[in-house]
Amino acid sequence: MRILFPLLIISFLTANGTFAAEPKLLPTKYQSDAARIIKLAKSNDFAYRRLAELCDTFGPRFSGTQSLEDAIDWALEEFKKDGFKNVRGEKVMVPRWVRGEESATLVEPRKRDLPMLGLGGSIGTPKEGITAPVLVVKSFADLKKRADEAKGKIVLFDVPFTEYRQTVMIRLNGAVEAAQAGAVASLIRSVGPYSMQTPHTGSMRYKNGVRKIPHAAITIEDSMMLHRMQDRGQKPVITLKMSARQMPDAESRNIVADFVGTEKPEEIVLISGHFDSWDVGSGAMDDGGGCLASWEAARLLMKNGFRPKRTIRVVLWTNEENGMNGAKTYRRDHANELGKHLIGIESDSGAFKPLGFGFTGSEKAMPYLREIGQLLKPIRPAKLEWGCRGADVLRLLEGGVPAMHLAVDRGRYFWFHHTDADTIDKLSVGELQECTAYMAVMAWVIADMPVRLPR
Repeated sequence: MRILFPLLIISFLTANGTFAAEPKLLPTKYQSDAARIIKLAKSNDFAYRRLAELCDTFGPRFSGTQSLEDAIDWALEEFKKDGFKNVRGEKVMVPRWVRGEESATLVEPRKRDLPMLGLGGSIGTPKEGITAPVLVVKSFADLKKRADEAKGKIVLFDVPFTEYRQTVMIRLNGAVEAAQAGAVASLIRSVGPYSMQTPHTGSMRYKNGVRKIPHAAITIEDSMMLHRMQDRGQKPVITLKMSARQMPDAESRNIVADFVGTEKPEEIVLISGHFDSWDVGSGAMDDGGGCLASWEAARLLMKNGFRPKRTIRVVLWTNEENGMNGAKTYRRDHANELGKHLIGIESDSGAFKPLGFGFTGSEKAMPYLREIGQLLKPIRPAKLEWGCRGADVLRLLEGGVPAMHLAVDRGRYFWFHHTDADTIDKLSVGELQECTAYMAVMAWVIADMPVRLPR
């Protein structure tokens, strides 16, 4: 009895969750669950077919457009059919920028229509357009050195892609820098590493006290061509026409649906993607795939008899692309509940091969997350690294909610990002299935494990 009694105590405590609270015990406790989730995720193509229906039926889902609101209506009905509870669209006011007609035409030394996309938030040109010589620069620093040449010209920033968060600063701030140098308009080399004459759109910004000028993107190929022309002493001239305009804010909605927990339903594990897209392509990669990975993760668990202790909440954010008002409004409207949000997880890098997760939160939580990551070994062990890139869930940090993003192989992501080429054929059934499995395993264990994820 002296030998058996301690063993019985250990067995009892483990069964009741005391010892199971140790991070190293999570893989043993949840290994069979994880294997089953992975098998279920990889055995059906429902998420891919649903994503195809979304993209084919509604096309781009830009903030302030009817296509976004129609798609939200459709998604709300689909969530209800799936059996989710508390399904609702939560009101969000969003900016409404309208692209209108636009063109860029090379006039000298030869005529060529340049594929282009105005950048979100840009003003338009006069009706007749702006015709001016082009000054090509390599950076903001290069523009400052050549500021005396910029007055009255269209400044083109021919800046090769390095890393998104670095190169995107040209898109965000290019109009301000060019205007301060006296330019009449600004163009950028599209923010991406690869192109087949596909310009990339995206957000830009102005600065109080600095004259607003039109701001647009042209293709990598044409940006390089204009740079070569300038280097050989030619003087390219472009006519830029843009009818872009800012309209009054419009009403949109975050999509919210709950898979309600059995023991602690007030505690929430939030999984998400952003439902809006730019007004080009069909938002399959950015971020329809992320939305469906999150949605399908919860649906798969619910459909197959998993019953988590805590609630798994799916949120499909509105207005990530040009305002972040969806996440900001959720943070405000749910301020009193954020203390019971265990984590906010987001997928917004395309539904490509999943590699792991990035996390911003307490050091005490990381051992649990790393052990959960090991449960994904049948696909590949999920690497857990510091630093979340989920733009929406990062807005919840202010309310104390730890934030996590699904990290994927982004090798091809920026080829198609914010272009007309963001269509479902860029994604594979298998990789979307793997993303779903990653999201489902992580959400399931955090929602069900004996202890609350530490903050």
